[in-house]
Amino acid sequence: MAQLLLVEDDATIGNVLQASLASSGHDVTWHTEGRAAIDFATTAPVDLVLLDLGLPDIDGIDVCRRVRAVQPGCVIVMLTARHEEMDVVVGLEAGADDYLVKPIRLGELLARIRAHLRRVATAGSDESQVIGDLVVDAGRRRVTVGGEEITLRTKEFDLLARLAAEPGVALSRAQLMADVWDTNWFGSTKTLDVHVAALRRKLESVAVPDSVRIPRIATLRGFGYRLEED
Repeated sequence: MAQLLLVEDDATIGNVLQASLASSGHDVTWHTEGRAAIDFATTAPVDLVLLDLGLPDIDGIDVCRRVRAVQPGCVIVMLTARHEEMDVVVGLEAGADDYLVKPIRLGELLARIRAHLRRVATAGSDESQVIGDLVVDAGRRRVTVGGEEITLRTKEFDLLARLAAEPGVALSRAQLMADVWDTNWFGSTKTLDVHVAALRRKLESVAVPDSVRIPRIATLRGFGYRLEED
C-alpha cells in the first residue's frame, strides 16, 4: 500500500480521485489547499503526490518546489489545465516527475501511478555503475562524481542509471521513455528533455578538480541520447 497525497481544490475531481485511488489499495490523504499539503508533506512520509497547479491559496508550482524540498524521494505528478509547453516545462523544472493535462482520463492516470510506484519499488539493486569518475549506486540510490555526492530527484536518478547501464550505447527516446517512465507512455516526451537538461546541469556543477572525468550526455538529434565518458 502506497502513501499518496492528493492536492486538488475541485471537490468533484477530488472525490473521484480519492475513491479510485483508495479502491486500488492506496492510503490517500486529500488536501484542497497548497499550504495544508506542504504542512502534511513536512510531517509524514509520502510515496507519490498528485498535485493540481490551480490552487486557491498558492500556486501549485510553489507547492511542488516546497514538497520536493522536504520529500526528495517521492514521485510528483502534476495535474494541470495549463496545456502550453512552457507551463509544463516550468512545472517539471520545479521538481515534478510527470504531468497530465486536464481533463484527465482516469485509466491513464491509474496506469501512470502504477508504473511510477512499480519502478520506485523495484529500483533497489546492489549493483553500481562506474563510468569514469561517476558512480551510480543503485542500492543506495546515490550518485557521486569524484567522491562528491550529487542530489538527484527520483526520475533524474532513474534516467541516469538507465544511461549508465549501457555507456556509449545510443538509446532512443522511445526506449528511454519506456524504461524510465512506462512502456505504454501517453503523450509528449518533453519530460525526457527536461530531465536530461537537469542532469547535465547537476553533473557540470560539481566542484571537483579538472582531472576528474565527468561523463557527458550526448544528444543524438532525431534519435535520443548516449552517456559518454568525457
